[in-house]
Amino acid sequence: MLLLRLLQRLITTLNSEGTPAQVASGIALGSVLGLTPLLNLHNLIVVGIIFLFNVSFPAAMLGWILFTPLGFLLDPVFHAIGDGLLGGTGALVPVWTALYNLPVIPFSNYNNTVVLGSLVGWMALVLPIYFLAKRGVAAYRAKVLPRIQQSRFFKVMKASKLYNVYRLFHAE
Repeated sequence: MLLLRLLQRLITTLNSEGTPAQVASGIALGSVLGLTPLLNLHNLIVVGIIFLFNVSFPAAMLGWILFTPLGFLLDPVFHAIGDGLLGGTGALVPVWTALYNLPVIPFSNYNNTVVLGSLVGWMALVLPIYFLAKRGVAAYRAKVLPRIQQSRFFKVMKASKLYNVYRLFHAE
C-alpha cells in the first residue's frame, strides 16, 4: 500500500507545477541515501535538507529506491576508493586524526572504507545525476505526458464516474 501511495505521489509530482529542478534535486539528494550505508550522520543531514528545502520528497524517495541496488553493486568500488583514501595515502593520516578528534565528526563513520568511498563517489556523481534527472523530467513533461493524455485509456478514465469521485477527495 505504501509503495502504491509513493508511486501515486511520484506521478503527481512529475505532472505537477513543480519545476524539473525541484524533482531533479529530490532525486539527486535521494541518491545519497541509496548509494551510501543508511545509518550515518551525513544521511541524517540529507534527510533534513530534503525536509527543509523546496525539493520533491517523492522524487527523493524514488532516488533512494533506484540507487539502493546500484549502491550494493558498487560497494567493492566504494571500498577501494575508501581504502585508498584512508590507508593508501600516508599524507592524509594527520587529516583523519584531526577529524577524529573533533566533537561530532566521528559519528559520521568516515573511518569505514565503504562509507567514505560511497560518500566520495556520490559527491562525484551528484551533478550528473541532477542534470540527467532534470533533463528526463523536462523530456517526460514535453513528450510523454501529452501522449499519455491523448491516449484512449486516459480519456476513458478521466470521463469515468470513478475519476470524478476521486477528484472530490483529492484536490489537484
